[in-house]
Amino acid sequence: MTDEKMQTLKDDIAFMKALAQEGSATPLLFGGNMVAAGLIFGLASVGHWMIATGLLVVSEWGFLFNWLGAAAVFGVICTLLVRRASKRPGFRAGVNRATGSAWSGVGFAILAMWMGMMAYSYRTGHWEVMNIFPTVIFALYGAAWMVAGDMSGKLWIKLTALGSFAAAVGMGFLSGINEQMLGYAACLFLLAVVPGLILMRQEPTDIV
Repeated sequence: MTDEKMQTLKDDIAFMKALAQEGSATPLLFGGNMVAAGLIFGLASVGHWMIATGLLVVSEWGFLFNWLGAAAVFGVICTLLVRRASKRPGFRAGVNRATGSAWSGVGFAILAMWMGMMAYSYRTGHWEVMNIFPTVIFALYGAAWMVAGDMSGKLWIKLTALGSFAAAVGMGFLSGINEQMLGYAACLFLLAVVPGLILMRQEPTDIV
């Protein structure tokens, strides 16, 4: 190995070491977004269950308005939370940029798949395909949590990712029955709200 290649290898190792040290020292700043997502979509899930079981009598468009309303509320709150986080120390650190990109990608992927599945259901009349959507969501959650766990070096976040993957399988098992929505709400609380609250407690309080 030439001296030039040896130096390049050393530089790469130093770079990876710096990333690891930064990840373990920099607090993650997306906890509030997870709490908001878990609470808002968890409530929407309960609303869906109430409509499906007849406890809440609404028009035939009730399911659609329920989820569109939740998405609109989350969009507004998420935008405000991102603006708030941008003023906190560490927002532009590599670990937060990477995890932020991962969760942003998950959000757009969820929206695209929801629209695609809605288009398929509308064209074919087979609305039961939407029952698999919670499985897709938790699989994507698991991927984003795994990125956050790898970047931050926190074992509990990696375990949250594994829990999300397990929830994806559980949602598939409950697919097609009304209780799926209650299970979905419970999993959102455990895998979004609870870890989000933990992250919020670790955030810096000073504004830059």
